[in-house]
Amino acid sequence: MVEAVAALPRPLSIAYEASCGYGYLHDRLSSLAKRVVVGHPGQMRLIFKSKRKNDRVDGGKIAKLLYLDVMPQVHVPKLDVRQWRGLIEFRHRLLAQRVSKKNQAKALLRGLGITPPRSLWTKKGIAWLRSLQSPEGLAEIDALRRDMLVDELVEVNARIKRLEKELAKIAQRHPGVALLMTIPGVGIRTAEAVVAYIDDINRFGKMTQLGAYFGLVPCQDSSGPVNRLGHITKEGPATVRKMLCEASWQAIRRSPRVRGWFDRIVGNDPDRRKIAAVAVARKLVVIMGAMLRSGEAWRDGESSTSTSMSMSMSRTKTKTARTGCARQLSGSPPEDTVTGNGRVSSGVGISG
Repeated sequence: MVEAVAALPRPLSIAYEASCGYGYLHDRLSSLAKRVVVGHPGQMRLIFKSKRKNDRVDGGKIAKLLYLDVMPQVHVPKLDVRQWRGLIEFRHRLLAQRVSKKNQAKALLRGLGITPPRSLWTKKGIAWLRSLQSPEGLAEIDALRRDMLVDELVEVNARIKRLEKELAKIAQRHPGVALLMTIPGVGIRTAEAVVAYIDDINRFGKMTQLGAYFGLVPCQDSSGPVNRLGHITKEGPATVRKMLCEASWQAIRRSPRVRGWFDRIVGNDPDRRKIAAVAVARKLVVIMGAMLRSGEAWRDGESSTSTSMSMSMSRTKTKTARTGCARQLSGSPPEDTVTGNGRVSSGVGISG
């Protein structure tokens, strides 16, 4: 396709939907075209819900959007950032494999009526599992399952350890990772994932957009005085969203300030604990964006809380004085962004 584009008359503009390998294609086409636009496939589906879908029809629609300059775009990071993200996602898949092997080993022991020690996944526990014998003697077929599961588990652990060493080297080159690790409950894995997927913090106009980018804001159905909020949108990278939710639970345990946010949302209803944890994750990622933009480390204390409250009050007073009337300030509705990584492939539109 690149050779076919190179044969077209110049100048030209190119648009296509983000899919697997969209970054490589963008790098190749950037030297051939005056402008290369990568469209957000999720936004494209909302615009074109058509019963007739093929590459020719989709390409024509994309070309019209490009001509009108209304193409919903995604951010295309540089090659090193794409490779960094790829390592993070690969580690996440290896973790899922390790969990699967552990569950299979537990199922084997339960089927044999054997109670494993609590330290089953330590070196001592793995050695116990290798030499395991049931009271009636371990059948040959069960011993085969046990040996293969242990070998696969040891291999996956070695691969994860090797991968994390490489990720640690990359994280050392990014000062934002160490900055985010000053937040209680945020470790190197969460910090590096957030920094890698944010990439350039200046592409977000407001830090509240980070909540929408990572899919941590609720769906909204508003009309007139009625405002319905549903489940979170789950847009953006699911891996980072999962890490942020895990980090929020750790921050709730470690930081009195974060615990205060959590308790205020929970109130007297223990069924709201998960809702509150997701809300804390959204607040944390907004704070992370502000920290990356300002370069300021986390401050956990009454002084920082009072400072932020006074700044908020001063902004409110300024806005009230400017408008000449007192108005009740309410939270802005969830915002959507056109940045993200799509997975749907479709046609290509080219405009000369």
